[in-house]
Amino acid sequence: MTQNGRRKPETKGQRFARLYLENWRNFQRTDLELQRRVFLVGPNASGKSNLLDVFRFLHDIVSVGGGFQQAINKRGGVSSIRCLAARQNSDIVIRAELEGEGIEGAAGYELRFAQDKLRRPLVKSERVTKNGVEILRRPSPEDEADPERRTQTYLEQVNVNREFRVLADYFASTTYLHLVPQLLKHGDAIASKVMENDPFGQGLLQRIAATPKRVHDARLKRIAKALEQAVPLFSELRFEQDPVTGR
Repeated sequence: MTQNGRRKPETKGQRFARLYLENWRNFQRTDLELQRRVFLVGPNASGKSNLLDVFRFLHDIVSVGGGFQQAINKRGGVSSIRCLAARQNSDIVIRAELEGEGIEGAAGYELRFAQDKLRRPLVKSERVTKNGVEILRRPSPEDEADPERRTQTYLEQVNVNREFRVLADYFASTTYLHLVPQLLKHGDAIASKVMENDPFGQGLLQRIAATPKRVHDARLKRIAKALEQAVPLFSELRFEQDPVTGR
């Protein structure tokens, strides 16, 4: 099977175990230990979406047609990402730790970046560990001799990430879904073609329709059991298509 033009990676059993951030959005510094299931709760404008955007950012770096430069530019540049409270130490740091079967233990990825005088995003440092052993550290002597190399991460380059490509595959496999009711209800009227990267649910109903009935019935049953606990008087959840229009 393929994903965005590449072989779909095996990521079963892998998960994010820890996330450390510096100067990311409204988080000057945070260190989170992540369980298998995490609920993020808070008032509006408290930073929930900003925190989740870290996972989208890592996905964007390694996705086909993406990369480090594009991932930052689509967010308005380094200055738009950097925490307003950042002063002396203004580099942005992301450190993600993974564990699971596919990585045969534990692995970590750390990226520190800033911008140059032309406001180009630059990799200040990049580090990969596996079971506590460091297998990549940048900048290398080659990076120091050729600063242009620091406009890209090794994570996104298949010619150099072989030893830790399992990390790139896992980041590419992460899915962000933040349903917007208006897009969900009127998706077919807004656009005739739904993009594969559809974080706001414009094509969710079409994706459900394309799933084998046995599979989506089982998934809806699990969702319904959860809704029974959260929604008073909830009774049933079904998926149906209009026999005439197919909607």
